[in-house]
Amino acid sequence: QVQLVESGGGLVQPGGSLSLSCAASGFNGRSYRTYDMSWTRQVPGKELEWLSTIGTSGGGLRTTYTDSVKGRFTISRDDSRNTLSLQMNNLTLEDSGRYYCTLGASLWGRRGQGTQVTVSS
Repeated sequence: QVQLVESGGGLVQPGGSLSLSCAASGFNGRSYRTYDMSWTRQVPGKELEWLSTIGTSGGGLRTTYTDSVKGRFTISRDDSRNTLSLQMNNLTLEDSGRYYCTLGASLWGRRGQGTQVTVSS
């Protein structure tokens, strides 16, 4: 069974940066490299929000972002290590939330326990 473990969250001041990582394991048959991968975010009291997706190497590693993070966040993957990353720059108060590594391009794909990001002065 696929497992996703996020890390790298923490407390950061507005304007600061954080780098999130996700370690994926448990792939049988179909390998990690064949999956699109995404980051999503949950803020208490709000709906789960899709942030970014990266496609497969076979698809040219195409990346997409929601408008609110475009130009500030960068998604990447390392298929040799089965990892997914999210570099977050120029963080704002509105970026606080629990961040999830998500299998596939769907908002509701399998995800890990998440990592908490708190942006506060």
